[in-house]
Amino acid sequence: MTDALPQAGTGEQTGGPSTALSRFKVLDLTRVRSGPTCVRQLADWGAQVIKIEMPEGLDQGDPMGGPRGGPDFQNLHRNKRGLTLNLKEKEGVELLKRLAKDADVIVENFRPDVKDRLGIGYKDLSAINPRLVYASISGFGQDGPYAGRPGFDQIAQGMGGLMSITGLPGQGPVRVGIPIADLCAGIFAAQGILVALLEREVSGKGQWVQTSLLQAQAFMLDFQASRWLQAGEVPKQAGNNHPTSIPTGVFKTKDGHINIAATGNAIWKRFCEVLGKADWLVDPRFKDSAGRSTNRDILNPLIEAEIAKDTSESWVERLNAAGVPAGPIYTIDKMFDDPQVKHLGIAATLNDGLRSQTYVAQPMTLSRTPSAIVTHPPAIGEHTDAILREAGYTDEQIADLHKRQVV
Repeated sequence: MTDALPQAGTGEQTGGPSTALSRFKVLDLTRVRSGPTCVRQLADWGAQVIKIEMPEGLDQGDPMGGPRGGPDFQNLHRNKRGLTLNLKEKEGVELLKRLAKDADVIVENFRPDVKDRLGIGYKDLSAINPRLVYASISGFGQDGPYAGRPGFDQIAQGMGGLMSITGLPGQGPVRVGIPIADLCAGIFAAQGILVALLEREVSGKGQWVQTSLLQAQAFMLDFQASRWLQAGEVPKQAGNNHPTSIPTGVFKTKDGHINIAATGNAIWKRFCEVLGKADWLVDPRFKDSAGRSTNRDILNPLIEAEIAKDTSESWVERLNAAGVPAGPIYTIDKMFDDPQVKHLGIAATLNDGLRSQTYVAQPMTLSRTPSAIVTHPPAIGEHTDAILREAGYTDEQIADLHKRQVV
């Protein structure tokens, strides 16, 4: 069987599901974004994912992350089967434990106390399946002084330091335009799951994988965090200017704006040559990195005066041809229309004969085990009966579970 890959330039999905993770069964107890992001990383490579939700009419929660049929929900929940299960009922918990006996992975993002109160925490489920990899994503960690607090992406962006360095100098805190703490926590959880599955091949034992929005956000500060930890510097807002690589930033052109990264002496030399400003190479204010950093506020207006003389497209072509990194600043529609974005298959369309839907594809490719989008998100409880039959329930038992709203 040939695994599916987005075809270069078209984004169409062809062929069957990926087989890379097809031997692993994953129970998805997650909601909103961080957890579903984690599980999507497994589902797109063929893991057998069962998405578990409360039966219709019983879940009164606000559908954070958008309505079920909306773009957000659709993009998070492809490649999964759907099961309804009332975990507030003892029999629902027993059913989950039955499914957990032969599962490889469980992913949840309840508040830390909820799973233990329900009797479905790591200790409960690993006792019946010692090989189980149990992944938990929380706002602030499974224990500690903030463990009981509800987690939310923007709260993590603020507590994790990101909002203090985002935006224009003096503007005040600014959130990033994507839920980066949620997304990164989900991706890190998926990475932890894969590490645990690899380790299980040696030890034969599962383990508890934990991450949180706060941990993910702090980790993603990267060099900005290291500036404080290793050099005692508290980074501040730098707007569109790179905080340490100068000149790097946004410059206004004749018809818009572009990004230019002319950092380092070699690239700086090429940049000055393209602009016809050889005098900047010997100007004591600009001839080395230290001078350009000190005199950034003098240099940037001089650069912009030159860049304003030509169009964005012209500058991007001329600068890249000379080996100076430069690029357009797209709105999202224009980004997806870019020829390189199309070539990479970042947008992937699945047409299963019933409907056609375009999704954001995985951002990496493997030469022999590609990912694939092969099924649209399930309707609520769409596969409940089939999954219960696989677990050994008879049709009469299944009908009774429906009648009592256990499933």
